[in-house]
Amino acid sequence: MPNIIYGTFNVAKTALMTQQKALEVTANNIANVNTEGYSRQRLNMEQNEPVRIDGGGSLGTGVRASRTIQRCYDRFLAAQIADATSQQGRWQAQRETLEKAELMFDDASGYGLNGAMGEFWNAWQGVANTPSGYAERATLQASAEQMTHLFNQLSRDLSQVQADSDISISAAVADINVLTRDIADLNLRIVEVEAGNQHSANTFRDQRDLKLKALSSLVDAKSFEDADGFLAIVSAGGHTLVDRTRSWSLSTQTNADGLQDVYWESSSGSQHNMTADITTGKLKGWIEARDTRIPDYLSHLDDMAVSLAAAVNTQHAGGLDLYGAAGVDFFSPFSGAGDIAVNAVITGDANRIAAAADTENVPGGNSNAVAMAEIQHRLLMSGGSATVDDFFSSLVSDVGRYVSQATVNGDHQSVVALQLDTYREEVSGVSMDEEMVNMVQFQNAYQAAAKLVTTMDEMLESLIAMV
Repeated sequence: MPNIIYGTFNVAKTALMTQQKALEVTANNIANVNTEGYSRQRLNMEQNEPVRIDGGGSLGTGVRASRTIQRCYDRFLAAQIADATSQQGRWQAQRETLEKAELMFDDASGYGLNGAMGEFWNAWQGVANTPSGYAERATLQASAEQMTHLFNQLSRDLSQVQADSDISISAAVADINVLTRDIADLNLRIVEVEAGNQHSANTFRDQRDLKLKALSSLVDAKSFEDADGFLAIVSAGGHTLVDRTRSWSLSTQTNADGLQDVYWESSSGSQHNMTADITTGKLKGWIEARDTRIPDYLSHLDDMAVSLAAAVNTQHAGGLDLYGAAGVDFFSPFSGAGDIAVNAVITGDANRIAAAADTENVPGGNSNAVAMAEIQHRLLMSGGSATVDDFFSSLVSDVGRYVSQATVNGDHQSVVALQLDTYREEVSGVSMDEEMVNMVQFQNAYQAAAKLVTTMDEMLESLIAMV
């Protein structure tokens, strides 16, 4: 009889300890219901080893808690989330960059480059109507300077967007290095805690997943966990970023264009340019905008400035000014939109504008001014298939199209990422209703075990009293 009582005491004791631990796990879940990246935890219970009893057979000895606390987690889903986050980062970075460029082409107010070119051609028409009028020539002079100023400003602004992307790339590389070091450190902590399968490093694993998600938003980050619990991460071109407790750093180096390329350093210290290998993440978005989109805009702008100036200079040089002298180049020698400028001879004396076509019409001739105004309608661009105005409209359309493309792709990836996060919440998130039910269940079990202790104590007292 005493053995039975003491055995039941032990059953009650293990039950109390197990239910208490289950309540602690439940309390931790409830406390972290709003914690980003938290994975719900669960205590698995199993029967204690039975004991043999006199007369044959066995007797149960109660319940015990599993040594490790289970983390509700789907590794495949986590990999999908990392990939979607990486794609989302790419289009988000590209959209933010191209939207800045789009603002610079905005001509809704009428004060943009398109409007300035229109004023320039209209001013030539004004001179053609009144070739010897000072006001008309001054207007042409001012509109020409305004147009070249906007060419210069647009080129500078686009170059600044390119430079800002370059700065973002350097900052992202620094952030990547911090994240990979943190992940390598968390690898060590997880393995230390879980050595011998005595404990669970669930908190560190959640932190590591958050770091991996942040890393994926910046650059390609393919990961896998080995049998020992170490998370290995490989980036673009097969370059290892994290292996067990070691991380590899990225760096930037200035290329021939004065921009930063991304380099990976091997174990031997050799540098490998991985810029072209990067396919996703914010790094890809910034690199794509910096090295492809913005240079394309600048190139088209330069082509337009050069073609316009060449046609105007050629026509102007064939005319005569109010002094009867041959016309000079209307625009000074330049290399592109960034430095196009009106010839100082013209800005210094509006009478040097060559409106006449021959000496018979000086000072009132307008044939050359009429021809200059007609340049607006010449097919100077795209291999002789488009006017300057059409070419600029096409450029503005391309800018808007690329912004729209980045926006649509970014929105799509945002929806995908949101759906995956929803799935993750279903797998790993904390349900308050479920936890409250668990809490009542474990509380009742704890109270029943406590009641069992009281009952066994009363039986033991009765037994002692009988003796």
